[in-house]
Amino acid sequence: MSRQPQSRGQCRYCGKEFAKGGMIKHLAACTERQTIIAKTTRRPAEKLIHLQARDAYGGRYWINLEMNGSATLKDLDHYLRAIWLECCGHMSQFSIGGWGGEEIPMKTRIDRVFTPEVELTHIYDFGTESVTLIKFAAVREGQPTTRHPIALMARNAPPDFKCMECDQPATQLCIECQVEDDQPGFLCDEHAEDHPHTGYGEPMLIVNSPRIGLCGYCGPAEPPY
Repeated sequence: MSRQPQSRGQCRYCGKEFAKGGMIKHLAACTERQTIIAKTTRRPAEKLIHLQARDAYGGRYWINLEMNGSATLKDLDHYLRAIWLECCGHMSQFSIGGWGGEEIPMKTRIDRVFTPEVELTHIYDFGTESVTLIKFAAVREGQPTTRHPIALMARNAPPDFKCMECDQPATQLCIECQVEDDQPGFLCDEHAEDHPHTGYGEPMLIVNSPRIGLCGYCGPAEPPY
């Protein structure tokens, strides 16, 4: 069986595109990022940890973050909810060892939980769950490049879904097609306009999030800062 190609994304500093597996290496060497780091002189120095988060089911969605070591898992939970997950205020948790593993308190500092051998599991919504895996990628001592506890360094490009009717780029998703008819449910604007299914609501806009189609999630799937 041939391997599926890795999803690609864009470096937020230089704009260059890399596969998920190559982005960590690129960010360590990115000239534009190093220039920004060198120019940052007004914030207290601390341990800054590079994390890569990905959806647990397929890995099509991923982000690279730099977090202040003094920030907490609560800060990371807030960020994941904003960029990927929040729909109805569901409960969430971090754990080591996956579902049913040891729960890590939200107040835990980032620099006290993330080490090279650690991968945390984040679960949002224990009914229709979204599971995110977060791993340590690198660490540096220095000054944060932003006043916020998290800097978004890279993110996957939106997946290239095709309309199931005409194979043109899809912009909307019909949940009824997926649940009741075992169909992909992806539709272009033209075919979504007259689509007959309404049992699960109108077709919803596709957003860049692994929670698409779950619990009525419709975005905005944008970073909070």
